[in-house]
Amino acid sequence: MPRWRARRCCGGGLGLPALVVLAAALAPPGAVAQGQPQAVSQPLADPPAAAQAAAEAAGVAEAARRTARSTAEWLARGVDSWFGDKPFTEGGKVTDGRLSVSLLKRQGESVDASVRFNARFRLPNLTERAYVLFGRDDQREIVSDTPEAFSRQQRLLKENTADRSFFAGVGLQWRDNVDFRLGFRGGIKPYMQGRYRRLWQVGPADLVEFRQTVFWSLADHVGSTTAISFEHALSPHLAARWLNAATLTERKRKFEWSSVLGLYRAFPEHRLLSLELPASGTQGSGVGASDYGVQLKWEQPTYRDWLLGEVVVGHFWPRPDRGAQRGRAWAVGAGLKLKF
Repeated sequence: MPRWRARRCCGGGLGLPALVVLAAALAPPGAVAQGQPQAVSQPLADPPAAAQAAAEAAGVAEAARRTARSTAEWLARGVDSWFGDKPFTEGGKVTDGRLSVSLLKRQGESVDASVRFNARFRLPNLTERAYVLFGRDDQREIVSDTPEAFSRQQRLLKENTADRSFFAGVGLQWRDNVDFRLGFRGGIKPYMQGRYRRLWQVGPADLVEFRQTVFWSLADHVGSTTAISFEHALSPHLAARWLNAATLTERKRKFEWSSVLGLYRAFPEHRLLSLELPASGTQGSGVGASDYGVQLKWEQPTYRDWLLGEVVVGHFWPRPDRGAQRGRAWAVGAGLKLKF
């Protein structure tokens, strides 16, 4: 998302229906059922019953967040104990915790549902600049350090279930803009990364960000991902961004590229409307862009600032290879993201 956006705060949201979806996904069996209002003969529930249902659903969401955070802290304490006897309470914390649930559907394909989990830990028994990563995500995107805007989920592309796996790693922040990571994903499959990031404020309303990642894995051997974005604030509430990335590996020898040009309009209560033109392809494929399109996205807090809802609709023109004609397909998606 554009860097000019302020942090989200409480505001109106998609409302109780989205909250109930998350509650049903995370609550213990029977918890949500118990929170359902009793059937009544009136066509509409009376206000006290509706208020009680809303309060119970909110309680389930609060409990889900506490459970996610306590589980992450329990894991962090266990890992931290491997490195020394210093109590976790002396400087340990969980940061960037995120649990997301999403559904997407492209025309002509089946519905794709995914659950992603990511968290970052600061451990008191490691050095001040060290941290631990843990989660469940697309292993290919984790290893290559693909920008989130180019994930298959964000481009409304169906994911291969086999690519979703747990990962864990240790990182070391060497300088403010350089860090190194060593991790494992999909079982005992090691990978390494060296990452460099730099920001330039080239004008009062212009920002350039450059990111270079060199990685190694058993599947790709040595590879690199280069990403650069240009952002321009058109007004206090409207910005444009052009983001580009390319990944090259020793195994494939031909780089995969992605690009997205977007307009982002911020509204009160930290809601965001996005219009994006994404495209992606592979060098030497003979088809130019293997997939390009246009998508409209709406995002806003739901219930609290830590529970975000998103809906997106898009139209795409895919052409996987030279032997195929360029097709066209509508796509829709929806998701919830819980921060802890």
